[in-house]
Amino acid sequence: MKTDYLDLYSNLNNFQIEIIKSTAEWVNKHVRPFIEDSFVSGKSLSLKNELANLGAFGPIFPEKYGGLDFDFISYGLMMKELEKGDSSIRVASSIQTSLVMFAIYTYGTEEQKLKYLPPLSKGEIIGSFAMSEPSHGSDISNLKTSFTLENNKLIIKGSKLWIGNADNSDIVIVWAKNHLQKVQAIVVETKDISNFQSTTLKNKLSFRASHTGELFFDNSIVHHDQILPKTSSIKDAYKCLNIGRYAVAWGALGIAEECYETSLKYSLERTQFGKPIAGKQLIQKKLVDMITEITKAQLLVLKIGELMNKGLISYEQISMAKRNNVKIAHTVAKEARQILGGMGITHDYSIMRHMVNLETLITYQGTNEMHILITGRDITGISAF
Repeated sequence: MKTDYLDLYSNLNNFQIEIIKSTAEWVNKHVRPFIEDSFVSGKSLSLKNELANLGAFGPIFPEKYGGLDFDFISYGLMMKELEKGDSSIRVASSIQTSLVMFAIYTYGTEEQKLKYLPPLSKGEIIGSFAMSEPSHGSDISNLKTSFTLENNKLIIKGSKLWIGNADNSDIVIVWAKNHLQKVQAIVVETKDISNFQSTTLKNKLSFRASHTGELFFDNSIVHHDQILPKTSSIKDAYKCLNIGRYAVAWGALGIAEECYETSLKYSLERTQFGKPIAGKQLIQKKLVDMITEITKAQLLVLKIGELMNKGLISYEQISMAKRNNVKIAHTVAKEARQILGGMGITHDYSIMRHMVNLETLITYQGTNEMHILITGRDITGISAF
């Protein structure tokens, strides 16, 4: 079913077209046959080796560090196709790439890059990004986790919540304040740290095929050279989120395309009163609204990707794309569920699972409201928060 109404993807180069094809084939083989059972059971669908073989861990980084030198549009297209399979799969790739590897690549020493990036790209180790706290989400500049330096040792105190891969990560990028209240990132190797505990949140109703949990540091000790030395403020963490939000914008588009394709196919096959329901005016209006919004979302992320490739992007522009495309996907998924009627709530189709995952994406890496205020501040010059 065609979702590229303006033939926008016809402008892609051969490599980018191959990324769409190969990632879609990977999803059909490794995700679609198993994802519904994983979602129902709440057991994580662990595909770290398969994602590594696909090249989904760190493709935007140089080959020297295990990457594939992807441009940002190629990366976005991969994220789109992964999220057509499920948000948990795209998030697994995105955490490793845009949060963990990007932090080390941007703020680490050459020694740290060579130590961690190649094994992360190969899936030999899994990372997590510990910024959010039980009392601080949007207000993360007031985070409470802290560390002190004593005899070449870092002593970390505090807790982190809503951390992807919390209970199965080999390294954690922990954002904490030093004695001068300056925020820095620390690479924590979970197997070698003392006084540390991780848990997995149980009974999640969204992102059910992935690990999410909490981290506890009770005077946990690591060596002082585990600090990422180029970090100096919470703004450094936000730069990592920019890449993550870009991935969300593309991923949400993938959900919208998937839900539209599913509902269009269903409407052409489902008959009522002697004809396909696709021939009904109200169904056609839903489909038309869906493809119109999807087309606008495609235009937005393609332009954002172009700006990122040129190094001309602002975080406010990425913020707009994340908020807009998640909102569009949310609306498209609801309309698609209605077109499928009762079948829309069953696991015979992916729509309800996508709808539930979108409830997380609305607040994931910045709530819808915070992204509105980011754009509002940018266009007025006045901060409302």
